[in-house]
This record gives sequence, structure tokens and C-alpha cells, in this order.
Amino acid sequence: MTTLQQKIDFAVVFSVENANPNGDPLNGNRPRQNFEGYGEVSDVCIKRKVRNRLQDVGEAIFVQSDERATDGFKSLKDRADAVADLAALKKSKKNADPVLYAARAAQEWLDVRAFGQVFAFSGDTLSVGVRGPVSLHPAISLQPVNITSTQITKSVNSVTKDGKSSDTMGMKHRVDFGVYKFVGSINPQLAEKTGFTYEDAQKIKEALRTLFENDTSSARPDGSMEVLHVYWWEHDSKMGQYSSAKVHRSLRVTMPEDANSINELNIELTELEGLTPIVYDGQ
Repeated sequence: MTTLQQKIDFAVVFSVENANPNGDPLNGNRPRQNFEGYGEVSDVCIKRKVRNRLQDVGEAIFVQSDERATDGFKSLKDRADAVADLAALKKSKKNADPVLYAARAAQEWLDVRAFGQVFAFSGDTLSVGVRGPVSLHPAISLQPVNITSTQITKSVNSVTKDGKSSDTMGMKHRVDFGVYKFVGSINPQLAEKTGFTYEDAQKIKEALRTLFENDTSSARPDGSMEVLHVYWWEHDSKMGQYSSAKVHRSLRVTMPEDANSINELNIELTELEGLTPIVYDGQ
């Protein structure tokens, strides 16, 4: 398979209802907001969900979360060192070529091919940085979000003891309703360096379309987060007919500030000559 030959831009619109799309650990795990009250989901959080979806369908993923690890390795270093070619490149001072290491790592794991990765572990003499072709912006809500905080209690004993322990108090937070949008791009020049192919791009697109499948938790009950639309622009060249900023700006998604239903969503798409997006609905 040849590497990606054309630039790709994309945008994703999704809804949140009675869920915490991305808790902020520095703020009591409340849903992230900017200073103007708009909801945010970090690009790191989105990449985690993309990795999870790719892993769900059998793709080899380097950055696996602990609860989803399928290969028995307890660290990224262990996972990297288990690949004989990579371990040999690190051990050989004569052949410790970071370019060869990066190429082999990208061949092994799809998320390295897509997002890049830094291979710098304690005790290693070889440090390698891989820059990936897929870039993502944070997701921002279309209007300021209302956050509801609920006090919760745990009223059972965690360990065996005489009598019942005192209740443990806690807080749970949720976004009542919000529609978010994020954009991204795939760069063919960087794809050449990691071996990222058009087939890989299609896998990323499907992961975006099904972003919240198998992503259920107490903070995100099943059905509380839904991908509404994925906009996918495929340019006719590596440089692209238009800048990514202009392509992303051509999609305008708005809602009234007091909206509480996706039925009030308003989408305006400015036509760009020679570049029309394919629109996919979420699963």
C-alpha cells in the first residue's frame, strides 16, 4: 500500500446530554470549561477515544490504557522492547539509528503512524520522536454549557469490620446538554515519513464516526454522547486546494444559547470550488 497522496480535512459534531465528556482533574473532575463557560474536550481525550475504537476493531495500538491493555505489558517501554527489531536498534550503539527506529515503530502500531509518539524511556540511550500526520483540535461547545453537580454517598464497608463505616461523601458532575464541534487534518507530507496510508485514513474516519461506541462509564452512560455528523474533505493534491483553516471555517455550526435539543442545530456549509465534503452520520 502506498502512503497517503492527498490532504484530508475533517470536522466532527457531537452531542452531550447528562454526561461528563471530559473531566478536569485539577477542578474536582468537573467537565472542562473555558473562561467564557463553553464546554471543552481536550484533543488528548479525543485521541484516547480514537485509539480505543481502533483497538476495538483489532488494530495494533501502542498507547493502550491500563484497563484496555490486551498484550499483558504494563508499560510503554515493555511494549516497545518486546519488538525484537526495536530492541536490537537500541542495544546496538553502531546501528542505533533513530530514523530506522521511528520507521519500524510506525510500521508496528497504527496510532504511532497516525499521531506520532515520543520514545524516550529511563535507562535508554536512544531517544526518538515521531511526528504523525493526523492532528486534532480540542472540541468546543457551540454555546456555554450548564453543569449540574450532585452529591453522592458510599454507604457500604470497603473492608470487613464490626459495624457499618461512616458514609463517604463525594460529588458527581454532568453537562446537562451541549453540542460540541472539533476539526482536524491529515498531512500527506508527514504521512510519507510514517508510512500512513489512505486505508489508514479510512480507519481513522470510521473511528471518528463511532467515537463513543464501547465508551460507557458512570460519567458517560450509554447514549448520553452521540456523534451527529462527520464532514470529510479529500483534496486533490498533497498541498490541497485550500488551507485547513479556510476549509474548517467553511462549516458553520450554531445553536441558540438556550437550546436544549439537537433539533435546534443550524448548519451552514460554504461551498468551496472543487472541494465538496462527504457527510457521514454517526452510528
